[in-house]
Amino acid sequence: MKQPTIFSIIIIIIILYGACSPKVQEEGDSNDSDDVNNGNGSDTKSVDFYKGVSLSPRSFSTDDFLDFLSLVSETGEIVTWAGDWMEMGEENGAPYAMMVFAAEYDFIPVNIAGLYSQTVGELAQPLDAASRMHYKEISARFAQEYQPHFLGFGVEMNILFERSPLEFAQWVTLFEEVVDTVRSVSPDTKIFTIFQLERMSGLRGGLFGGENNTLNHDWDLISQFPSADIIGFTTYPGLIYREPDDIPDDHYTQIPTHTMKSIAFFEIGWHSHAGPVGWESSEEEQAEFIRRFFELIGDLEPEMTIWPFIFDQNVTNPFHTMGLRRADGSAKPSWNEWIAIDNSVH
Repeated sequence: MKQPTIFSIIIIIIILYGACSPKVQEEGDSNDSDDVNNGNGSDTKSVDFYKGVSLSPRSFSTDDFLDFLSLVSETGEIVTWAGDWMEMGEENGAPYAMMVFAAEYDFIPVNIAGLYSQTVGELAQPLDAASRMHYKEISARFAQEYQPHFLGFGVEMNILFERSPLEFAQWVTLFEEVVDTVRSVSPDTKIFTIFQLERMSGLRGGLFGGENNTLNHDWDLISQFPSADIIGFTTYPGLIYREPDDIPDDHYTQIPTHTMKSIAFFEIGWHSHAGPVGWESSEEEQAEFIRRFFELIGDLEPEMTIWPFIFDQNVTNPFHTMGLRRADGSAKPSWNEWIAIDNSVH
């Protein structure tokens, strides 16, 4: 879905024509509640936690991309990108484009470098000496240039562990080396890796089959990342539970019993489609999940909470209807529910 050549075109358009919407705050304006620098000289308000969305326009045409960016400020303070780690080494790749967009649209960019396919569990390339060196070099170069506030490495890594404990062990040592390398050039960057919460908890049944057995958990994997500043999670309880009210009260509050580190939710989602059979949902149920989620996290105080899509995407069922807005651009009830969440400091 990520196309560097199109990103290059959009960057040129933004630089030459100033895009098509003003920044949230004009240069020189003061803001007493400013808190976090976005890595490009722009600040964001003080909040209890950050919220936002992933990079998810309807398409990567210029009009659709600028439409997405025009809505970002309503969804929160963060925009995340997750993709092939190698793009961090491409001058016109998505991670660099994110920094340009962040400066123009006043959001905090969070780039997340992936190294394997969650669908099939295969590494993009073997973690041999050459690859490890390349990963570290491009990460350090990016961090040194942009001094990002947040930087992530690895998505849903417990799934890699399930498929290949040996490759996971290689990943653990690489992560520690990357942390040292990045911190040597950008000491204030908060570094994280991400796990899939339901599978981590032993919930591997539901929509895609398998078995739900909380005794078959992988919580101990967290301890193998002592250098991480944040432990991140993706969470899609709608793949396990049929209704938002079915989610146990401790589904999220159990996390602090397994780690003392700061946590973040880099993808939370619930589909809005009347299917699959037996797992029917609706737009109203999707909005109800958002309310239920923020009730369930209670006093967890995550660093950030990210909804995966602004718009419905052309992806696998049921993820294709997890957008806050429909494919035609119109808002679902979940859009209003999401933007109404008050995450400001009280």
